[in-house]
Amino acid sequence: MATIDTPVDNGVNTEALLGAREALGVSPEAAAFTWRASCNWVHGTHSTSTVQGFSGLGTEHQHKKTFTFEADHPECFASQDIGATPVETVLAGLASCLTAGVAAVAQHRGIQLRSVVATLEGDMNILGILGADPDVRNGFSAIRVRFDIDADASPDDIRALVAQSQKRSAVFDIITNPTAVTVEVA
Repeated sequence: MATIDTPVDNGVNTEALLGAREALGVSPEAAAFTWRASCNWVHGTHSTSTVQGFSGLGTEHQHKKTFTFEADHPECFASQDIGATPVETVLAGLASCLTAGVAAVAQHRGIQLRSVVATLEGDMNILGILGADPDVRNGFSAIRVRFDIDADASPDDIRALVAQSQKRSAVFDIITNPTAVTVEVA
């Protein structure tokens, strides 16, 4: 019986990514990117953030459309619950970055994905942000990421996909390593 190899198609152009990596190795100055977001207060704890453009590859870029994110806090925080909390947005960013990495690595390794679901939980004691206990951290004390992946691959290969995605994830790096942040008032 003859078998027909079906090409893997996870929707990731790994040829272009590998080509970019090679080109940027020759011109590393083009790899410097600046990502931007702006946020406008609406009312109470509700705000609207907007993402439109960024710079990289030596020039300015505009997204195909403006992306808008509503943020608020839940009613149990005496708020209106109009949008996800900022910390939930961080979890969504981590989930999206890791999931994109899984797809890219799977494509590069010739693994066909059928489904990828990432579920994240972040633990936080709000006594810190309320100023009720100065010894309690304001942010997450722990984050758990659980992947449920259906793919033409062994469990070991799937774990390797996730490990490589984690290794190359910008958001995972941002969350797990200190980042210099400057805040100023205009």
